[in-house]
Amino acid sequence: MLGFAHIVAISTAIRFLPRREAARGATPTFAMQILCRKLLEASRSLPLFYAAPRGRAHAIATLAAASRWAPPAGAGSLAAAPWAATQRRGAKMLGSDVKLGNVIQRRGRIYQVIKAQHSHQGRGGATIQVELRDVDTGNKITERFRTDEALERVFVEEKSFTYLYQEGDTVMLMEPETFEQIEVSKDLFGKAAAYLKDEMKVNLQYFDGRPMSATVPPRVTCTVVEAQPNTKGLTAQPQYKRVVLDNGLTVLAPPFIEAGEKIVISTVDDSYMTRA
Repeated sequence: MLGFAHIVAISTAIRFLPRREAARGATPTFAMQILCRKLLEASRSLPLFYAAPRGRAHAIATLAAASRWAPPAGAGSLAAAPWAATQRRGAKMLGSDVKLGNVIQRRGRIYQVIKAQHSHQGRGGATIQVELRDVDTGNKITERFRTDEALERVFVEEKSFTYLYQEGDTVMLMEPETFEQIEVSKDLFGKAAAYLKDEMKVNLQYFDGRPMSATVPPRVTCTVVEAQPNTKGLTAQPQYKRVVLDNGLTVLAPPFIEAGEKIVISTVDDSYMTRA
């Protein structure tokens, strides 16, 4: 059973944690998401959350109601799945932490990082050059940040879908739980669109309720349809040779790879990883 000390601790957290986070600059909703996360972490040691007939999500909702707080829509999913922030504005991040796919706010606009390259310029210090895509207009700009420069990161919501088929520049996806089908632009996948296959699990990143980018699994299996022949008579064969995949892409692979073989490719940089 849930002890008196546990009840007091949780009730105190429900009342005062959101205020403390709000004082640090977090929005009320963001603070409550932090609270849900902390309650979930605490629930692992509380028998009540496992004994509750309707599960931990219902237990959290009951405790929240006791403190006169109404959980936002989707609180059940927060309790059932790993936590993810979906606020327009999130935490500060340094230029050195910028990665491909990050979404940032700059000069009142929302941008997604589509390219990122670190460099060191002697006495000028280390910098990172990024290519940004405006989420609203699609326009691209190039910026250079210092590695110690503070940037405002924007968190996006990510949802999983199953790939069905393509019609021209339109990609058809299916929501795996509701079986609802949606159409998205092929451009959301960028060059990774070449790796789309039937029933592949893909992720869409949403901002303000609309998809802004899409990703495929980091590694996929492809079939080699054409491979450069090895040159006979050479004592030292080249380390890599060009092979053509069943999706039309040409990549570099070890000389022992022949046509008809299945190989694993990294969708991040189109590099050979291993035999399938």
